[in-house]
Amino acid sequence: MNTTSNTLKPSALGLTPSFGFGDRLGSATPGHLKALQQCGDKGGIKGIFSQQSIREMARTDRNPTQVMQAATEALGAAGYTDVWGADADHLKTHADVDYTADAGFVFFTIDPSDHVDQKADNYDAATVATKFGEVREQTTWASDYIGKTIKVNNGPTLTFDELTVQRAAVKYGPAITHALDMAAYIQSAAEKRNQPHEIEISVDETDQPTTLAEHYIIAEQLVKSGMNLVSLAPRFVGELEKGVDYIGDLATLEKSLQDHTAIAEQIGPYKLSLHSGSDKISMYGLFAKATGGRFHVKTAGTSYLEAVRVVARHDAKLFRAIVDFSRGRYDTDRATYHVHATLDTVPAPADVADDAQLESLYLENWSDVPAGKGFTNAGRQILHCTFGSVLTDAKFGPALKQILAEHPDTHEQILADHFARHLDALNSGL
Repeated sequence: MNTTSNTLKPSALGLTPSFGFGDRLGSATPGHLKALQQCGDKGGIKGIFSQQSIREMARTDRNPTQVMQAATEALGAAGYTDVWGADADHLKTHADVDYTADAGFVFFTIDPSDHVDQKADNYDAATVATKFGEVREQTTWASDYIGKTIKVNNGPTLTFDELTVQRAAVKYGPAITHALDMAAYIQSAAEKRNQPHEIEISVDETDQPTTLAEHYIIAEQLVKSGMNLVSLAPRFVGELEKGVDYIGDLATLEKSLQDHTAIAEQIGPYKLSLHSGSDKISMYGLFAKATGGRFHVKTAGTSYLEAVRVVARHDAKLFRAIVDFSRGRYDTDRATYHVHATLDTVPAPADVADDAQLESLYLENWSDVPAGKGFTNAGRQILHCTFGSVLTDAKFGPALKQILAEHPDTHEQILADHFARHLDALNSGL
């Protein structure tokens, strides 16, 4: 059956396990789809094929309609008839909602990070009390928790002493208020357009992991409001850096995932969402098992890196030039990322004579990596952080896209192989 882009529309996926395939170039959906059809059906994982944040669109000179069109045209050409999702990622304003809802997005990820007090974890008790006074009017819910002990079904026992609750109110109180306002606007925007909607909340962009007490308070306040909360992304323990595997103790992570899942089951249920999910192979099985399949994984930059791999395979000279350009941009572009890579930890192209070795230095990330020791390759992070500069450069952006257009089969197969590793690892835990 041949389905056109005019009839293909994304669906709300609910609690079904889902995988977000970010496509910053608008040409990756065939490879994403191939991987999902090879692996995803084993565990019932559904694909979110249109996924892009407002920040990513700004960096790549794309708009929501273009993102949606790229996916629907590829799915239509493949005759795809299964349900699929579309994620308007990291929304911060009402304008962001309208911008993406107009294009047909149905999964809305609210990013309240601008309203989170990132210093709250380091305040002493006196400072917390002072700061709490400043947010008291919008955190009237705090009194509902102080002094309580809650045993979560099949999970931890949470003690809400005064300092714990006030610190959570200082850190997340304004963020909760903002998220509730955004959710109400999303619901109204969807109703006006006669579209389904579901909401994810992202609180993962913090320096410290989300505590279980914080998770409980945030989720309960959102659910009590009537928000159609389908997914929540905490800041998990360990390090989830861009372009590399999980860094941290896997046993500690496993216990933490189980505890966060217990909270999600009791208050929701809703899915736990793994942001910066690209390449986190060592934790996927644990994540899928702990959540009982109620999960969402979000990837984006890894598809760009595999596009650069196509360049490495077909135009070594261009690949070397892109690496040089990326190294020149890295110290500026890395400002919005938490990454370990530095330029002096990986050789410049001029110092690597062998083309295959250069590809390995800048694009490999999993081979022989001990579990939990994900940071092995500075080169991959350098290329990851500089995607926007490359794609919007007058020379390199068009040249990269031209290589992909000339070698679609290579591009599709590289992506299919790459994401098969992701999906097989997730399926191992189901």
